[in-house]
Amino acid sequence: MSATYAIIADGGRQYRVEPGQQLEVDLRCDAKRGQQIQFDQVVALRDENGLQIGRPTLAGVRVVAEVLGPVRGEKIIVQKFKRRKNYRRKHGHRQWYTQVVIRSIETE
Repeated sequence: MSATYAIIADGGRQYRVEPGQQLEVDLRCDAKRGQQIQFDQVVALRDENGLQIGRPTLAGVRVVAEVLGPVRGEKIIVQKFKRRKNYRRKHGHRQWYTQVVIRSIETE
């Protein structure tokens, strides 16, 4: 059978995660370095028993991750421009994320 993985939903996005994988999720201001957080919204799970798909989520399954700390994403450039009006604005933005490492996928 293939490796164990889970698909979790967090912050309006879905992530395919495996134990040991590093992941960047939306910033959690209350999460401290070394703290463990849990993702309870598991959409799908692949293990030795096969593939389980939740409708909409799987009950009794959770993903445990350890917080590595806040990180910043890639810089994006936002430009506004109106032709013939001498109007130009250039603005950069870097989004904050919380970097986590997946420790385990637990089932009850």
